[in-house]
Amino acid sequence: MASSYMAFQVSCSIQGRPSLPANYENLKTTFSSLVKPLLRSAVQQVDHVSKTIKNGTAKMLDDFVDSAFEFVDQPLLPSQSNFAPVDELGGPVVINNVKGNIPDNFPEGVYIRNGSNPLFGGLKSTKSVFGKSNHTWVEGEGMLHALYFSRDDDRNRTLHYNNRYVETETFKQDKQRTKPSFIPIMEGDVTAVISAIVLNLMRYGKIVKYLSNTNVFEHSGKVYSVAEDYMPQEIDISTLKTLGNMDLSGAWNRACTSHPKIAPGTGELVIIGMDAIKPYYELGVISADGKELVHRADLKLDRCTFSHDFGITERLMKYNKEEYARIGVMPRHGDGDSIKWFEVEPNCTFHIINCFEDGDDEVVVWGCRSLESVIPGPGLGPSKEKFDTSIKDGLLYDRPYEWRLNMQTGKVRERNLTADTEFSMDFPMINPSFTGLKNKFGYTQVVHDSRESSPTEDNMPRFSGLAKLHFEQLDERFSTTTREIEEVLKVEYHMFEENTFCTGAAFVAKKGGLEEDDGWIVTFVHNEATNISQVFLIDAQKFSGEPVARITLPCRVPYGFHGAFIPISP
Repeated sequence: MASSYMAFQVSCSIQGRPSLPANYENLKTTFSSLVKPLLRSAVQQVDHVSKTIKNGTAKMLDDFVDSAFEFVDQPLLPSQSNFAPVDELGGPVVINNVKGNIPDNFPEGVYIRNGSNPLFGGLKSTKSVFGKSNHTWVEGEGMLHALYFSRDDDRNRTLHYNNRYVETETFKQDKQRTKPSFIPIMEGDVTAVISAIVLNLMRYGKIVKYLSNTNVFEHSGKVYSVAEDYMPQEIDISTLKTLGNMDLSGAWNRACTSHPKIAPGTGELVIIGMDAIKPYYELGVISADGKELVHRADLKLDRCTFSHDFGITERLMKYNKEEYARIGVMPRHGDGDSIKWFEVEPNCTFHIINCFEDGDDEVVVWGCRSLESVIPGPGLGPSKEKFDTSIKDGLLYDRPYEWRLNMQTGKVRERNLTADTEFSMDFPMINPSFTGLKNKFGYTQVVHDSRESSPTEDNMPRFSGLAKLHFEQLDERFSTTTREIEEVLKVEYHMFEENTFCTGAAFVAKKGGLEEDDGWIVTFVHNEATNISQVFLIDAQKFSGEPVARITLPCRVPYGFHGAFIPISP
């Protein structure tokens, strides 16, 4: 319902100064005492009428949605049971079940991972006279899962586990209603999706709910939960309570990509914000102390394309497979006019492993590259047939990939870094001290490439693990075609037993470590055969060996997305 407004203008023409009646002040006081209450009453009545109309309209829209739309659970196959949500614990739980030993030099801190944990039992589809629509598998309210590594007064190691929802504005709204509010729009019949968009906008002023379910990062002593559709949410790391939007005194007012980067040398936080309206992409640089936005620039792109990650060594990555794919390099405090663009082979790269400057001329980008996008992913909508075909053809499987961008000539050299086609490698991580600097090692999560499988059938790949990428032994050969796979990168594997999968892996540096790989990979692991969730600690220098510790958790931890280790000084 459109709001009505009345504007009025008062004009005065003064030609001299007439004398005032002797009782003017008394008249003014009397007039004021009579009129002001009337005006105040009128304003209050108008405001009451406006609120009544607004509330009435909202109730009518709610009643219409409740009567016209049926919300039903989207089904999960047996092999997808660990995507189902769990309840909040309500507080930390002591962990005593540890197989192996947590090393003495493992730092005190919090291993925390974000992920989708839909309210009200799971993701919903809707049926209505307009047709069907549904969520994709990446949607669902964010839930944080945290394992606390600490020591008591006697320096004995103690472990606690906790989980908690990220309480965004829309989460609080749904929780208060005790039922779903937003109609899904990501997949479905055209009329159903359009009607859902319109109704969501009319009811809530936004198209989709705020998820904050993708990543967790730390800057200047503060921890944030983030996803691409909403401002980062500050989190109290000790309780997992949501404290509200990232506070930059209003200087930044848009969502940002899920992988902000800490700039090497300066400690500044670099963020990229995207929107469906101009400016489509903006760069933001936040001071090392986290108190102010020191730089903001419109990147002057001509459309909004989904962007999930970027690199920090003065570069930006952009993907648009339908028309072009290109990588842009810009100074950290530059603007849209300072971007140098490089045309590259069409691809989809969600995650950057690392990037750095090699000499004076080249910028090197390492990423996990596929030929098709996993978003919108497996579902019940029109994308299902295309997605099934893509996975069977191997187009959705990520491989380590290299782009070398020559800043002087504008030329690009690019290549696959491994000939191994048995595994898809993604969700990369490195020792965070080497972000933006030339590194020797990278790590990824891996799943077995079973190209006869379909994600909508109950025969998905049943083997997974982790991979260690040895960049220090990278072969310098380049093939004559970027589609030819060369054996140029040594890969070491740590595989799990059958039906066991990990999520949210992170690198934890060893206290006093001298080498880049002095540390551990920490990850949430779930065994689907036993329905037991654990946290593994894997020695990065003895990567293929047994985990040094297996920490059994008190409840199931659903599969999620990105994790981080937040050190805490004793």
